[in-house]
Amino acid sequence: MRLVAWNCNMALDRKIEALLRLRPDIAVISECATPERLRLRGADEWLEAEPVWVGTNPNKGLIVLTFNTYTAHLHHTYHPTLKHIAPVHISGPVPFNLLAVWAQNASGGVIRKHQLGPLRRALSKYAPDLLTDPCIVAGDLNSNAIWDKPGWRINHMAKVAIMEKLGLVSAYHAHTGERNGEETEPTHYWRDRKKDGPTYHIDYIFMPETWLPSIRDFQVGTFDDWCGSRLSDHVPLVLDVEPLPGPA
Repeated sequence: MRLVAWNCNMALDRKIEALLRLRPDIAVISECATPERLRLRGADEWLEAEPVWVGTNPNKGLIVLTFNTYTAHLHHTYHPTLKHIAPVHISGPVPFNLLAVWAQNASGGVIRKHQLGPLRRALSKYAPDLLTDPCIVAGDLNSNAIWDKPGWRINHMAKVAIMEKLGLVSAYHAHTGERNGEETEPTHYWRDRKKDGPTYHIDYIFMPETWLPSIRDFQVGTFDDWCGSRLSDHVPLVLDVEPLPGPA
């Protein structure tokens, strides 16, 4: 099973060939137009199954795409106030639950020390239902340990600790052995979109710890392929896994 997480920076219809070259089974895409708008731009040629889309701006939401006999269905616990985080059930050769994330923190009004932030609220709301099956949390978290402040409830490491208690670990950090806040491979080339400009690691795939032995490959897209070519200011994460049987 191959899962891709990518913030496409809008206009996915013009960038779809780059995504399809990754051969995803499941793709979590941030900043994407609605399926209806994608179809107006030719998406019927490549849409294999009905996507899950959430958001309020029809040009810029969160979508989960599936391919190769996989299908996605929005979980019945979805709460619209968490507008860019989608609880999804994935059916197919490897069934699992997915919490797809495009976390708008400062831009979503999270500016106070006591505020939880969208992902922490979503974990609190959805985890009891989603963890009845193996669960993956994936997408643009807009978060990194380098920005953590003492006592702030939105801190990145607070979310990491919660997910670890739920049995979920970052595929990148498990694969590379790097520490949070010390990532050597950025996922976001901010502002200037230059290799030597401001760069951050803010996109993640958290997966069941019990699935770690079954990781076949994990890749972070390169600057030249994705940002240097002007496709986006983010590069994708690509996880290949053959999950072991049994619960997460």
